[in-house]
Amino acid sequence: MTALAAYFVLLIIAILSTIPPIAISVMNALFSRLRPFWAIICACALAVAITPDAAAASRRAPKRAFTLVLDAGHGGKDAGCVGRLTNEKSITLDVARRVADIVRRECPKVNVLLTRDDDRYLTLQRRADIANDAHGDLFISIHVNSVDNKSRGRESVKGTSVYALGAEKSQNTLSVAMRENAVIELEDDYTESYRGFDPHSSESYIIFELTNNLHLSQSLDFAALAHRDLVSHANRADKGVRQAGFWVLWATSMPSVLIELDFICNPRQEEFLNSENGRNLCAEAIAKAFKEYYKSQQKALARH
Repeated sequence: MTALAAYFVLLIIAILSTIPPIAISVMNALFSRLRPFWAIICACALAVAITPDAAAASRRAPKRAFTLVLDAGHGGKDAGCVGRLTNEKSITLDVARRVADIVRRECPKVNVLLTRDDDRYLTLQRRADIANDAHGDLFISIHVNSVDNKSRGRESVKGTSVYALGAEKSQNTLSVAMRENAVIELEDDYTESYRGFDPHSSESYIIFELTNNLHLSQSLDFAALAHRDLVSHANRADKGVRQAGFWVLWATSMPSVLIELDFICNPRQEEFLNSENGRNLCAEAIAKAFKEYYKSQQKALARH
């Protein structure tokens, strides 16, 4: 591929970069047709160009109130992970509502928005759109973890993990992202809506690794606080703060995290997640982390 040809490829990328799904298709074509060197150069340029943060940040209007967006994972026809007593969509909605109640009561100046407040199905992109349209300042997606039915020790695995957007560090981390992203397959037109993105193909996840995430530092700051409080306050086992390629985090233009409260496939942890006390403790931990994060953000704004 000549330098002149590479120039025209980059020009096309710049034009298509306003439409991320199409851009992803272009990148997939690049990796299949170009020599490795030029494919990498073009992919890097594309990833920087299509970062949702960069495009949306310039359009964000001034706000008077801090907006917290709580996203209860799954819902409606998408039950999420299923246990013996309950399912993921029920746990996440209840915990999200409890977090909202605490924050509204203890931080009255904060605008709290739930992507869903009932048992309805929302696409991953719709969740991100709700947050972006509200000009959110922090996006928290709440989930429950599980492992494959054939996995050894599935009834003993336990622990909470909090994710920010980034490169997968292990196969286990990639598996979690793949499972959560696979909900797009419930959409009738997902092959068009998420053009070129295959939630089961590791090659598709390169877009998340190359993305220039403007809010990564703040995302990791909150992730650390939420993880700390879920471990200490809710007494969850420590599965760490991690980074992975979750579509819903990539598509939001604000600091964003995805929380896996614990493993529903473990009977003891499911009992905890299904109990009034367990859900209160998880909600209190997330709200406690938010209050500390919110205060730090307000102090930072005051200094400027």
